[in-house]
Amino acid sequence: MDLTSPHAFWLLRNGVGDVPPIQRKDRRCEVLVIGAGITGALIADALTAEGRAVIAIDRRQPMMGSTSASTALLQYEIDTHLVDLAKTLGQDHAVDAYKACLRGVRAIARLARGLDEEVGHRMRGSLYFASSAKDAKVLLAEGQARQAAGLPCEILSPEGIRGHADIDAPRALWSSVGGEVDPWRLARALWARCQERGLLLFGRTEALDMAPTRDGMVVRTDRGLIRADRVVVATGYEAERFLPKRVCKLHSSFAVVTEPVASFEGWHKRCLVWESARPYLYARSTDDGRVLVGGEDIPFRNPVHRDLRVPGKAATLMKKVRQLFPRIDMAPAFAWGGTFGETKDGLAYIGPHPQRDPRVMFALGYGGNGITYSAIAAEVLTAAVAGRRHRYRDTFRFDR
Repeated sequence: MDLTSPHAFWLLRNGVGDVPPIQRKDRRCEVLVIGAGITGALIADALTAEGRAVIAIDRRQPMMGSTSASTALLQYEIDTHLVDLAKTLGQDHAVDAYKACLRGVRAIARLARGLDEEVGHRMRGSLYFASSAKDAKVLLAEGQARQAAGLPCEILSPEGIRGHADIDAPRALWSSVGGEVDPWRLARALWARCQERGLLLFGRTEALDMAPTRDGMVVRTDRGLIRADRVVVATGYEAERFLPKRVCKLHSSFAVVTEPVASFEGWHKRCLVWESARPYLYARSTDDGRVLVGGEDIPFRNPVHRDLRVPGKAATLMKKVRQLFPRIDMAPAFAWGGTFGETKDGLAYIGPHPQRDPRVMFALGYGGNGITYSAIAAEVLTAAVAGRRHRYRDTFRFDR
């Protein structure tokens, strides 16, 4: 299935890059990573940093799936409010999920600083504003809950909001910990570092099925067999072929990136901006001075239906972002649509599935926190391979 429409910005900006070979013979490794997008790259980087022998495969060219369409806002805030998550999972579990995402944002910042290549990473504050007077009351309770949990959160009045952006809203929540990145460049840099450590990366190699053996798993690809002690499935919602049932709902989301703007007047320090309405509008900037706006989510039907909606959705997004920032002169450059999965509680699934072999682990960062979830998945799954217990091992388990 096509995960994105043809004009996803990161791929157009960066190009395809080096083309890895296909798998040409049977292989053996400690850990096989299925999926060579940003999630697989983060996990492979953590594994190879500990000296693990890793092979990674992708049915496409690496980074050609959802990574090329991601808008890559790095936030600890989850689409499900902390107060609502506490009602379904309990207070401690909900707080752990938020703190895990906070740790993920900081982990990506550390990774970006340690790379030789510029990957478009910038730390940014996050402004979450109330779309209505009714939502202002909701955000007040949410802000108080986050503060009580020790999360970085400031509750802003209309005057306080204007200290960050010229947005007219009755209330907002401000977090000083957030970020933005070029997900394609980050993934490319991580894969390059992994290959320097000995990782084998194969493109256009599809995992068809897998079977347990006494000493590991045998994965049958369309190019041969790969035997591994452990398997990590990092293929987004396409991972469901290896699961007993679907674990997310599919949606189509849309995005526009502008031509470089002359100034960001009225958008102080270019913070991440998003709203309380659902589906929500969100905006960020890029390292080459563009405005990137996304949202207008609809239920997914098929790639053709999604792509036919791109022009109309792009026009709506541009209208809304111009209303949000009327002093910024913006002209659209590229627009695209992508498909993403959303779980009932907004959390990722990380770890083994209780109905599958425990040597097969999943890293499924669904929802608006995909890259942040992937960063914490890299820690959790690397610890599992090493036999270490991780603080957030059970936070995103399938049977939560």
